[in-house]
Amino acid sequence: MLALNLTQSSPVTFSKSTNHRYSINASSLLNPNLISRTHHQTALFNKPSTQIVVSNFGQIHGYPFGCSSKSTPQIHDSGFRRNHFDRIHENHSGFCSKSGSFITKAAASESESSPEGDASSVSKPKSKTLQLALIFGLWYFQNIVFNIYNKKALNVFPFPWFLASFQLFVGSIWMLILWSLKLQPCPKISKPFIIALLGPALFHTIGHISACVSFSKVAVSFTHVIKSSEPVFSVIFSSFLGDTYPLKVWISILPIVLGCSLAAITEVSFNFYGLWGALISNVGFVLRNIYSKRSLQSFKEVDGLNLYGWISIISLLYLFPVAVVIEGSQWIQGYHKAIEAVGKSSTFYIWVLLSGVFYHLYNQSSYQALDEISPLTFSVGNTMKRVVVIISTILVFRNPVRPLNALGSAIAIFGTFLYSQVTAKKAKKPESEKQN
Repeated sequence: MLALNLTQSSPVTFSKSTNHRYSINASSLLNPNLISRTHHQTALFNKPSTQIVVSNFGQIHGYPFGCSSKSTPQIHDSGFRRNHFDRIHENHSGFCSKSGSFITKAAASESESSPEGDASSVSKPKSKTLQLALIFGLWYFQNIVFNIYNKKALNVFPFPWFLASFQLFVGSIWMLILWSLKLQPCPKISKPFIIALLGPALFHTIGHISACVSFSKVAVSFTHVIKSSEPVFSVIFSSFLGDTYPLKVWISILPIVLGCSLAAITEVSFNFYGLWGALISNVGFVLRNIYSKRSLQSFKEVDGLNLYGWISIISLLYLFPVAVVIEGSQWIQGYHKAIEAVGKSSTFYIWVLLSGVFYHLYNQSSYQALDEISPLTFSVGNTMKRVVVIISTILVFRNPVRPLNALGSAIAIFGTFLYSQVTAKKAKKPESEKQN
């Protein structure tokens, strides 16, 4: 029971049933200055923005002002709270931990809901398109540079096992630098993860060294024409493992077989070692892709770049000892001949170094492109990349091209394009069925 007796000059007395008394001066309560300040502060606290801020703090940071959750004002826009603040604040350490970042991010959230934020959201597709164009441009440019300097180094130093090992070595060092400087998050390494990588890394090693052997024996353009037949091996091996393909897919690989056969027959620099190297490279990379899907299903948290980095490291451990056994005794003599052919040792070093650096860079760009675009767009971009590389290497090395050879190359590339279109439609059907 609380009683209040108030007069102009008499003291105010609060009484309770517990017989405790609390006395204050009534004149201080009726002081005009104090009343005006009280009304002013009350008006400030009645502003909508102040209510929102207090409600946000109460909901997100617990009870920073010592208030209970029952007395905390509520925000009626639950969608705003869920879409912004639940995403921004993942820790619950309290108001004092990141008050500045809260205010900054809350202001950014308000700006996103304004017309200026809408204008910035319209510009996002343009920036993404520019980013994809930059990734594709780097991917094509780096691939062209790799093929040119790889072939230049092999022309004067025809030891593909050494060069393939060096390229994997450069890629491994590159990834170790990115991980040590925390420019790329390093994945957690476990024994099951390493065991799962052993198979894909082995097939990657086979595909890489076989391609280098082919590059050392025939023209770069011919190797890429034969490597465009990779979808044929993919369909055949996948069918043996239980996958089914519609008739359109089988029809789409016929131009690839026809075009590659015509290009091989009419190739000026034809060599059986070069042909078999390109074909074995296709087999290696196809088996790498198939085996990766089967053995790495439980490691989806590892992104493509980190996965490729560890495959490069394990592939180097596979390849280099074999390279020493096969070519090691000839490297010193071949090095002196290469320096005599080039004239300057620095020039030879630059060629070898560029082949290693750009081998890793173009693979890194391809993985970044695959993370940003659909598989169909990636397949089309990869097909056009082969066209650009073939034309560029023909112009740089001035390789003679017969009309039938050019026709066969065009048919094979066109067949690869058809295959990418048909398989993309096949992949979209199960997704639409799941959504329905």
